[in-house]
Parts: sequence; C-alpha cells; structure tokens
Amino acid sequence: MKKNFKKVNAAILVIGNEILSGRTQDLNVSFISKWLNDRNGIAVKEVRVIPDNEKKIIKTTNDLRKNYKYVFTTGGIGPTHDDITSKSISKVFKVKYEYHPEAFKILERYYGKKKFNDGRKKMSKMPKGSKLIYNPSSAAPGFKIKNVFCLPGVPSILKSMIHNCSIYLKKGLKTHSDSINLITVESNISKELEKIQKKFRREIDIGSYPFFRLGRVGVSIVLRSQKKHKIQLCKKEILKNIVKKKKIKKV
Repeated sequence: MKKNFKKVNAAILVIGNEILSGRTQDLNVSFISKWLNDRNGIAVKEVRVIPDNEKKIIKTTNDLRKNYKYVFTTGGIGPTHDDITSKSISKVFKVKYEYHPEAFKILERYYGKKKFNDGRKKMSKMPKGSKLIYNPSSAAPGFKIKNVFCLPGVPSILKSMIHNCSIYLKKGLKTHSDSINLITVESNISKELEKIQKKFRREIDIGSYPFFRLGRVGVSIVLRSQKKHKIQLCKKEILKNIVKKKKIKKV
C-alpha cells in the first residue's frame, strides 16, 4: 500500500544572546533543515533568532507554533541563570514548570548524587507533560511538548540527539534539488528565467545565485521541488531556452 505523504512544514527558533552578539556562530539551522528534509520530508519555512528574553520567547513561540506543523528551538536549556527556554515554554502552554521524574533520574545517575548540584538539577526541569528527547552525549535531555521541540544549542550535542525526535514526527514529501552552473551574469538570463519560473510556478522554486570561482563570474541556478520528474523537465527547458540559445558555457 502506498503511503499518503503530505506537505509538512516547520520553523526553527534560535534562542541566545551569544548568537545575536556574534560571539557564537550558529551551526544548527542548516543541520536541522537538512535533517528534517532528507530524513523526514519536512520543509523548514521560517527561521527566527531571538535573545534570552522570556517575553520574546513566549510571543515568538506562540506565533510560530500556530503557523507551522512543528517548531524546533535551540539554546537556553542548560544549567545557568540565563537558560530560560524551558521555563518560558512552560508559560507558552500555561503548564507547571517542574522536575521531570525520568529526566531527574537520568541526570542523577549520570553525575552521581554528590555532584548532582542545583544547576544540574535545573536541566531536568521542563513543562509538565513534556516527552523527553534523549541525549547520548551529555545525558541532559531535550523535550517535546505539543508541536514544540526544545534542543540544546551546542551543535555536537544537538547532532547526537536529533534522531530521537523522529518518533514524534509525521513524515512529509521530500524536497529534491538540482543545479546548473553557468558562466554568465544574472542580468543576462533574468528575463528567460522569469518566464520559465512562471511556467513551473506551481511545482518548482527556481533560485538564482551569483558566484565567483577561480577568477570566473557565474550564476548557479538551483531547482527545488517535491516532484523529481518536474525538476528534470524544468532543467531541459533551461538548457534549451537559455544555455543553448544564448550559447552560455556550463561548469
């Protein structure tokens, strides 16, 4: 029996003053986006970056969770005073912020009772009713409540645990992509590319990205669609009506 996959979308909410200040470079957005599409057929449609501010976290999370199937937050679930994501998400759903019994036991075993201080205990506090996202790297779990998934900001830890989100996700249609690299400038192909985009507007997104490589100026045309055969048809159209007609060199 053929599975009836549908379009499923998501948003990513990056939380952290260190990202906005430039002290820390975000490496999570591209990883999460690729993982969601490649493994689950879920398309990320929006990304926001906000500070460690309770009101901002509550408002932004509410905005996103109402407009997208899933919301993934990164950052702010550690042991320090400025890690306020868990408490803020509790207020989003208007539930108690409390110790999760299983998370508490996991961390107590990991650190040992003598070293299990208040900061480490804090990492087991989350919204009441949360489901755990297990962490094989440093024990402290993330959590899911409704359609919001809360993950750590440290890239290596996030990567080690994100696959544990899969059990909570409804799979969608994977977005395929292909590209054509041309030695030309965007203005030279813009009119023709616009016509082709209009022809395939319901099935394909066409992106045009200039590049400079090894002393050569060029344009990378990227085709994205959930219908792989449509990408091939669009690609033929570009090769015929732009590359061949204008005698443009491919690389």
